Amino acid sequence: MKPEFNSTIIKRLRRAEGHLRSIITMLEEGRSNVDVAQQLLAVGNAITNAKRTLVHEHINCCLEVAGPSKIRELQAISKYL
Repeated sequence: MKPEFNSTIIKRLRRAEGHLRSIITMLEEGRSNVDVAQQLLAVGNAITNAKRTLVHEHINCCLEVAGPSKIRELQAISKYL
C-alpha cells in the first residue's frame, strides 16, 4: 500500500479513537443516550471510511498487476465492503 493511503487511514482511525474516548467519558459522566448514540455513529462512520479506503486501495493495486492469484485476492477482500 502506498504511504499516502496509510496516512489517510491512520488519520481516520485516530479520529475514531478520539471519538471513542469521548464516548467513554460521556458514559462515565451520565450524558444522554441520544448524545452517546450520535458519537457512536460518528465512530462507526470513521471506521467504515477507513475500511473502505483500505479496500479500494487494495483493489486498485491488485488491478494494476492483475493475474489469477490477484483476482482471487480481490474477490476475497471485496467481501469486507
